[in-house]
Amino acid sequence: MSKKVVERLKAELKTKILETSDFRGDESVVVAPADWRAVAQFLASDPDCAMDHFVDLTAVDYPERAEAPDGLPRFDVILMMRSMSKKHRIRVKTRVGDGEPVDSLISVWEGVNWAEREVWDMFGIPFTGHPDLRRILMYDAFVGHPLRKDYPIAQTQPLVAYREVDGTVKLPPFGADEGQPWSRVDWTERLDGRDLQVSPAIGLQQHQRPSLSEGPEYASPKHPPSED
Repeated sequence: MSKKVVERLKAELKTKILETSDFRGDESVVVAPADWRAVAQFLASDPDCAMDHFVDLTAVDYPERAEAPDGLPRFDVILMMRSMSKKHRIRVKTRVGDGEPVDSLISVWEGVNWAEREVWDMFGIPFTGHPDLRRILMYDAFVGHPLRKDYPIAQTQPLVAYREVDGTVKLPPFGADEGQPWSRVDWTERLDGRDLQVSPAIGLQQHQRPSLSEGPEYASPKHPPSED
């Protein structure tokens, strides 16, 4: 049934729908930032779509895209919603560069309020028209946006003085062998030359087999399959 929503969007909004996909049955469309609110409003108000249930809003950071010649903008902003009456769902994505704003969707679904604040807090993506855009997980003095992939691996927070407490020794930051803030481990360096995989993206960079479930014939000459 979700395919009908995609077809409805393409028929009514035409060129506003830049891309579509149906990976593993999850229907998605990509729109320009300028059309973000209009598409959301259509999905909520159109009786054939009836997207009355806001599910979530989040973002994904692709710093390598911004560095590539003629690459796509760095961030995907992703909206997930469903229809309680029609029993279908869809995801809408838009792509924005560092510091580029996206229209707030609070006028469409009030429940998007905290999700937009979280995306601002974690990724630094601003939402135009949000009535109270401030941090929601981090405190006001926190520096940076910790879910960006270039958030410094060795950066420690808070950047304010610790309280002095009698009989209490302030603990130093974790060492490289003890973990890192926000799990910012340099996996590429740690896995270099070994046929292990943390994620498909890192596996691709390391010329590894697509996943650990694939056979050894998928391993590259640079990283021959391990005997264990």
